[in-house]
Order: sequence, then structure tokens, then C-alpha cells
Amino acid sequence: MTRRPLLRRLATATAPIAAVGAALLLAACSGSTTSPSTSSPSATSAGAVSSGSVSAAADSLDLSGVTLRIGETGYKQQQLLLEKAGLADTPYTTDFSLFQGGNLQLEALGAGAIDLASASEIPPIFAAQSGGPGSLAIVAVRQGNTLTQEVVVPEGSSITDAAGLKGKKVAYVQNTTAHYFLYKALEQAGLSWSDIEAVPLSTSDGLAALLSGQVDALASYGNAIISAHAKGASTIVDARDILSGNFVYVSTPTVIDDPAKHAAIADYFSRLQRAFNWARANPDTWAAVVAEQTKQPVEQALSTFTDGEAQRPSKFVPTSAEAIASQQDVLDTFVKAGILTTGFSIGDYWSTSFDADLTAIEGEYVGG
Repeated sequence: MTRRPLLRRLATATAPIAAVGAALLLAACSGSTTSPSTSSPSATSAGAVSSGSVSAAADSLDLSGVTLRIGETGYKQQQLLLEKAGLADTPYTTDFSLFQGGNLQLEALGAGAIDLASASEIPPIFAAQSGGPGSLAIVAVRQGNTLTQEVVVPEGSSITDAAGLKGKKVAYVQNTTAHYFLYKALEQAGLSWSDIEAVPLSTSDGLAALLSGQVDALASYGNAIISAHAKGASTIVDARDILSGNFVYVSTPTVIDDPAKHAAIADYFSRLQRAFNWARANPDTWAAVVAEQTKQPVEQALSTFTDGEAQRPSKFVPTSAEAIASQQDVLDTFVKAGILTTGFSIGDYWSTSFDADLTAIEGEYVGG
């Protein structure tokens, strides 16, 4: 397959492409994995949600010998979504592995341990720099919210804004959205990275350091921020307008060039889209599932979900020049900050191989 830089290919298109913004609440961080969970293929894929056009196409192929190895971050949100929506009965085997961050998913992808990773814009940048051309392929974008991505301070802190971080010890999750929005927040406050004592920690260690008084502030996301607020922490930086909201799915050229695995991935994307439709139609049921997984009150989980869907609904879209430009801006920011030593074109790592499928899947979207 001939691979020209995607940004160049998309730039030649005659029709305008809408801008996209996507990210799951669960962005990249560092940590360990848990044992994978597997579901076997079934002859049928009927469920509580009607089948989509991509799923129908997948059913025309024999995928019974395919095992699709999928990475998850934080908790098995995608697996649970499919199960609760009645869409987990796939014609192929799914094998979910849990990681504490998208960066670790990308490491597993590079090692050949999984077929499909999901992350914010940031982990694929570092994976691409490490692996070089041909090491990965960014194949899909899912729009999602950017809530609970914050810099927080403990209860009783006198720090009220990013300017107050000067000279302070700030924990952050390295090479993730937290790393990026902390840098941006400091820049907007007229500070540089060297104006703080930056402490790279995992999400769990960062939270523990904040609550024990070992650091003055924490830049993190997801469950760590939810737990910090439950312990009285206050927000001094809200990154909802700093982050693009682009959440990407990443595979490898070898995987996507396999016709059977390609069909399984396309079907999986379709099922996830319809599962999010189900969640929007059944917010109370889904909030109860999330609350159990994240150890928070159901009312809080419901509010987080509905607020997030109101800000930017979870929705698969085809790749676009705008999505690539957004990720390139993040990459260039990291070069400017000295976090990356050299720049490169991230568009060289994007693939349009699923765009026809994603166009059909985008049509399956049903709002709340």
C-alpha cells in the first residue's frame, strides 16, 4: 500500500472537511496493566441496539478465526459499553487489556501485544518519534469531552490561579494531556516550565502526593480529579478550552492491511458508536455502571456524563486535515518546550484506510 502523508492527501480534497475535536475522559498516563478479558465469537451479533451498515458488512465475512486485541485505559469502559448495550456478541473474539494510560497502550501496540490502542493526541506523538515511519497508523478520531482535565490544589491552599504556581511543586502525568495543558496554562499566565518544580508522577501517585501534602498542585484528569475534588481539592486551571478533544485510535500497518482484522476493527468502531447512542438514551443506567467502576456517587457520575455529552458528544468521524493540524500543534508545542528534541510531520503516521467505514459510522450517530 502506498502511503503519502495524509495531511497532503486531505489538503487536495475538493470538498471542505469539518473540524473535529475528540477525546475520552481517559487520556494517557503511566502505570501497569491488568489481565486481559476475552469474549468468544458468536454466530449472531443481535443485541439491544440495531445493527449498523458496517456490522452487516462484517457479518458477510468469516471472522470466527479473528482475535481483536484491544487496549483500554483506566477501566474497561468500551467493553462495558458493548455489554450493557447488547452489542458484545461479536462474530470475532475480543480480547481487552487494561492499562493505566494511553502511553502504555502505545508501548503494547509497538511490542505487538495488542492490535488497537486508544489515546489522546499526545501518546502517539512520542510513540511515532520512538518507532519511526511505519511503526503505527492513526486510523480514526472519536469526538468526546474535555471535562475533568484540571490543575487542582488541596483543601486550604492559598493558590487560586496558574500564576500562583510560581516556585511551587506541581505533580503532573508526563507525556499526556496533563503535561500539555499544564505547559499551556503556565504560558498563558506568563510563566515558563522552569518557574515551577515539576514532578512527573502517575495518576495514582500524583493524587496521593497532593493529598499528603508532598506537592502543592496536581495536573491530571479523570478519576484522579474526581477523587481529588471528593477530598476537598479546588480547581485553579480547567483545561476544557485548552484541549482539542481529539481522541484517536491507533493500530499498525500490518494489522490494518489484514482484511479480516480490518473488517473486525471497522465493525468494532460501529458497535462502539451505537453503544454510545445507547448510553445517551439510557444515561441513568450507564451512570450506575460508571459509578461502580470509578467509586463515585451515581449522581456525580450522571452529571459528569451528561455534562460531557452536552459539551461534545462521543462520536466517531473520518480522519481530517483539521485533526492532523491539531495534533501537529501539540507536537510543535512540545518541541518549543524542549520536551521533544526534534520536530516531524505527524501526518505521515495517519491513515485514511477506514474513512469509508467511518463515514458510514458517522451516519449511525444518534444524539441525546
